[in-house]
Amino acid sequence: MKIDLNQIKELRELTGAGIMDVRKALEESDGDQKKALQALKKKGAEVAEKKKERATGAGLLEAYVHNGGKVVAVVELLCETDFVARNEEFKALAHEIAMQVASMNPKNTEELLKQEYIRDASKTITDLVNELIGKIRENIKINRFQRFELGE
Repeated sequence: MKIDLNQIKELRELTGAGIMDVRKALEESDGDQKKALQALKKKGAEVAEKKKERATGAGLLEAYVHNGGKVVAVVELLCETDFVARNEEFKALAHEIAMQVASMNPKNTEELLKQEYIRDASKTITDLVNELIGKIRENIKINRFQRFELGE
């Protein structure tokens, strides 16, 4: 089956995956976008699994203020290199995770990773992290977080 350039573009916009990975997933799924999306998700998880033991010595702290200053969440998101820590997508992930913590008040990192993502219930926080790991090919880890609420 011939894969249309628009199909590749659309799936890339959805996933952020590389052109060759998207093309291969579409070819293997005979152009079925849902199947290709699942294949890309699976590949991202496999890449994340391979990278999870690699040292994460860089990263950043991200704070998110919610509810007019009544709730604050701080997240420490780690990666392997300063180069990735300065990457806009990495910063955006840290922000989304801090927003998740402020909104959903998880008790620990394990609970946070299993939570449905507040912007898209079809994904978990693990899925978000794995998607970026699959894209940048570097280990990413939520090291710790803290949530503060006025009057607690």
